[in-house]
Amino acid sequence: MLTKSLAAPPSPLSARRRWTVLAVCALSMFLVGVDTTIVNVGLPEIGRGLDVGTRGLEWVVDAYTVVMASLLIVSGALADRFGRRRVFRCGLLVFGLASVVCALAPSLGVLVAARAVQGIGASMLSPVALAIVVNATPDPRERARAIGVWASVFGLSMAAGPVTGGALIAALGWRSVFWINAPVVVAALVLVAVFVPESRGERARRLDLPGQVLLTVVLCLSVGILIEGPRIGWTSPAALAGYALTAAATAGFVLVELRCGEPLMDLGLFRRPSFVTAVLGATAVFVALNVTLLLNTFYLQHTRGWTALATGAATLPMALGATVCAPWSGTLVGRLGPRRPLILAGGFTAAGGLCLVNLDQDTSVSLILLAFLLIGIGFGFANAPLTNTAVSGLPPSRAGVAGAITSTARQVGAAVGIAGAGGLVAGAGPVGLAAETRPGWLLVSACGLFLLTVAHTTKPQPTQTS
Repeated sequence: MLTKSLAAPPSPLSARRRWTVLAVCALSMFLVGVDTTIVNVGLPEIGRGLDVGTRGLEWVVDAYTVVMASLLIVSGALADRFGRRRVFRCGLLVFGLASVVCALAPSLGVLVAARAVQGIGASMLSPVALAIVVNATPDPRERARAIGVWASVFGLSMAAGPVTGGALIAALGWRSVFWINAPVVVAALVLVAVFVPESRGERARRLDLPGQVLLTVVLCLSVGILIEGPRIGWTSPAALAGYALTAAATAGFVLVELRCGEPLMDLGLFRRPSFVTAVLGATAVFVALNVTLLLNTFYLQHTRGWTALATGAATLPMALGATVCAPWSGTLVGRLGPRRPLILAGGFTAAGGLCLVNLDQDTSVSLILLAFLLIGIGFGFANAPLTNTAVSGLPPSRAGVAGAITSTARQVGAAVGIAGAGGLVAGAGPVGLAAETRPGWLLVSACGLFLLTVAHTTKPQPTQTS
């Protein structure tokens, strides 16, 4: 023990090794991000293949996002305690095996359960990848650039999912969107073993199991009510019981976290107005993105009769906007601070939603593509400044938790967006579906306007690191 405690710390990694570590982590994060959205474009095909309706299909997406959201923070704590590379590799293995089960699923129940297990694996990748990157880049300026690249890759992966999914489904069927994960996971496992060093937190936190259970209950109940509300009735006894249970679980979670010596979620961070607005902004961005993707899928395939490939191709302008603007946003944050990129994100997102508020069966394809381009640009500009705003000014011990909460907020936004959009179109026929989507496009615009509010709570100059 004495020898171990007096051992010299590991020598710093070379510049090439540091950027190789970033590339490996970015590959894994690209996999997680793509899997959040790749399934969207295939939902109609999955529905036909397994003979299920829209409401059941919502669970195919939200089982993944809700489980991932509820476990992100505890996965980060486990990585600090047992080793980040070890937990990261475990996450890749769980994700890969669950993907194979998804590809072989004979029924909706098996598919939803496997998607939930995928979410468990994904929760071990997102915060742990960021912690590995931060640990590998001790220089504050280089770390800021690395975080910008990491956030950009995750944003790009979300936008690339529908395009990739459409191409795979057209060529190989809906099960291919899960089979494709297997070779990527194998490659990532090999690269992690070769290039990523092991690291742990300076002081491992205790696991807050009561807080973890209550957080999971709150998220599952909230999303479940949103999905099932249109079917059971918003004022039905079952819905009212759901509201009461959600409120009780939320209150219990807050009480447990306030009394816990090492809470799952540091509620003290919510005393910082900039942090609160960044978390809400991250939620809004992913609500807007997922509302767009789901409404786009059902409108183009059910109302316009497009194939999955054509539907995925229609999101190319969105992917292009995100691809160009995500790295540009990171550069702007480093030079000018988060305010201007957030203004651009909010303005473009709101404009994209407004383009489609009068959507009907005959809306021109050019207007639809323009709307997707604008929303993609908004999404591309949003991620880097929101991450920067959430963690700026915090010591490393709290910045990691702040980043994990922001990642949780993104996945909560994804789940809420899917549930809300699904509720709008569930049961709608091909003729009336376009009109049913209009409140969703108003919601996308409202999310963009909220980002403008977030922009005005941030500092106009870049955060100085020391």
